[in-house]
Amino acid sequence: MATAALPLFHLYGDPPDDQAFDFIHIETIAARSTVHDWTIRAHRHRNLFQILVIETGGADMSLETSTLSFTAPAVLLLPPRIAHGFRFTPQVTTGWVVSFTEDVADALGEQSGQAMARLKTLGADPLLPLADATEVARVVTLCRELHAESFLAREGYRLAMRALLALIAIEVVRLAASRARSGQVTLSPADPRVDELRRLIDAHFRNERLLGFYAEKLSMTPDRLNDHVKRATGVTAGHLIRQRVLTEAKRQLVFTGQAIHEIAYDLAFSDPSHFTRFFRKQTGMTPQAFRDGRGG
Repeated sequence: MATAALPLFHLYGDPPDDQAFDFIHIETIAARSTVHDWTIRAHRHRNLFQILVIETGGADMSLETSTLSFTAPAVLLLPPRIAHGFRFTPQVTTGWVVSFTEDVADALGEQSGQAMARLKTLGADPLLPLADATEVARVVTLCRELHAESFLAREGYRLAMRALLALIAIEVVRLAASRARSGQVTLSPADPRVDELRRLIDAHFRNERLLGFYAEKLSMTPDRLNDHVKRATGVTAGHLIRQRVLTEAKRQLVFTGQAIHEIAYDLAFSDPSHFTRFFRKQTGMTPQAFRDGRGG
């Protein structure tokens, strides 16, 4: 059991930067992972999307409190605030990590049709496995060009980087659409209202659990909001709120040494027994059993 809270970084190992804006960064997987013995410990970013392009090798990945393994070729799409970490296969894993702030994503969404919005929806299931190296080759070429623009910083390089990032987004969405046709990936359309609801929930879930609060923020009635979210996602808005609370509870149980009663109060439950009942209803086990099952 870890005793420290889940780290929050700008880029891995760098302190958070709440003022980060208009930020695009690219580096090879080896550039950062080799200095950490090929292990990127569980962490999160407040304001960064990341696209990982895996050319060779693979990794064991932690995603929130779950784990999965993958091998190349693959693309991973990580939205802001999600807990993630990697143990890459040493020496043989190659690829790229593209990071960019939400304002860049929003601006690109306006310029690249639905590509960036569709890219965001893929973050709900971050792993996009590819059939063979030919599928990833185009994305790799674009990443190399993006890296060259960043490194050389020639005249117009910022505009060029945005254009290349938009092309990367388009290419990844095309690959996802191909996988969707084969039944390997589910590709859902983006819904701006659901995206805004998720942002509101992320900002207020600790103290605001009632649907009416979010409906008012979105200028909707609670019933209309619930119906809209159910059509778009298959679950209710209330479910999204409960799942965000549950995700934070799991993070604190796995990544911190906080006592369970401290976690309960931190998440604004009236008492620990209320928290335990909530957690058991959502997961079928007590918080302590969940913590013990994760390695104690």
